[in-house]
Amino acid sequence: MFCTRCGLELRDTDRFCSQCGVPTGVGQPRWAEKRLALPLEGKKILGVCAGCARYLEVDVTLVRIVWLAMALATGIGFLAYLIAWLLMPKDSPMAPLPAAQIVRQNG
Repeated sequence: MFCTRCGLELRDTDRFCSQCGVPTGVGQPRWAEKRLALPLEGKKILGVCAGCARYLEVDVTLVRIVWLAMALATGIGFLAYLIAWLLMPKDSPMAPLPAAQIVRQNG
């Protein structure tokens, strides 16, 4: 297993990366990692489809196709998209590395 932030190789039992401190998700309950939110990255328009796809654990292209079909067929998809965008919270950004860790990494 590798850290998703710094790329350090981790043991399968590590709960946090020893280099950057990012949680690995080991030992957390399943509901703790799933959160319906607008992503900061990987979005095309407002991020509603990307957030729903991540929450439902399906391909984002499938969600976009279904949402577009719903919007074109019934018209409700447009209204539902706007409501979802207004109600869904934004993902919290990753915390920046402390200056001491940056200095240690660079030399």
